[in-house]
Amino acid sequence: MAEFDRTLLIEGLGKGLRVIESFSDDCPRLTASEAGARAGLTRTAARRYLMSLVHFGYADTDGKHYWLLPSVLRLGRSYLEAARLPRLVQPFLQRMSMHTGETANLSVLDGGDVVYLARSNSPRVVSIGFHVGARMPAHVVSPGFVILSTFTPQRLAAWIDEHALARFTVQTITEPEKFRVTVESARRLGYWVADQYIDTGLSGLAVALTDRKGTCAGAISMTFQNQMYPGDAALTRLLPPLQELAQTMREVI
Repeated sequence: MAEFDRTLLIEGLGKGLRVIESFSDDCPRLTASEAGARAGLTRTAARRYLMSLVHFGYADTDGKHYWLLPSVLRLGRSYLEAARLPRLVQPFLQRMSMHTGETANLSVLDGGDVVYLARSNSPRVVSIGFHVGARMPAHVVSPGFVILSTFTPQRLAAWIDEHALARFTVQTITEPEKFRVTVESARRLGYWVADQYIDTGLSGLAVALTDRKGTCAGAISMTFQNQMYPGDAALTRLLPPLQELAQTMREVI
């Protein structure tokens, strides 16, 4: 992230964004006091930001509780419409999906989460995978491992120290040292299979997406049912198309 002269920053905008981010799946409705506590603001300040969100159509209230409205999604949509990478990758993802029969994704790392920015459409009637805008903890999906594998050892250690590794299945890696070793394995291999880390019976395969300078721009991945790919079948059938796409995109991003 670039450094800025802090005198040019509008602190109120940052506080307002923290109020928006205080809402979550666990806390979809908040009082002003609760929003303030989660955003690091006083109740009075939080209430002013919440009422502003209501006024501009991004939230609603019953007089005590506040909740976000679907219009807040316009903020994320603006990014997706303006970002160059998803538009570049989308047709290649679609072509790969038609070839493999599996849904494919482009994703990036945002803090402790992987955020999915583009998704192909599998030719199957019912496809699995993550929709655009979905956020998943990085330690349970294959893109998280390959993106983190591009970090320096010091940066990786700091990331692990800052994020909890919650358990989703018996296969989830929750021990920090084991997680670090696993990411190092992903670095050596150049790919990673997240075998039932988030859901029993489902696995993901990912490779990092890098530019010509070797800078990581994200990851491309596929999610698949284990029963469809016994043994090393996923590596044999799905890894080469992913690697080929990563090499193609290396020349254009």
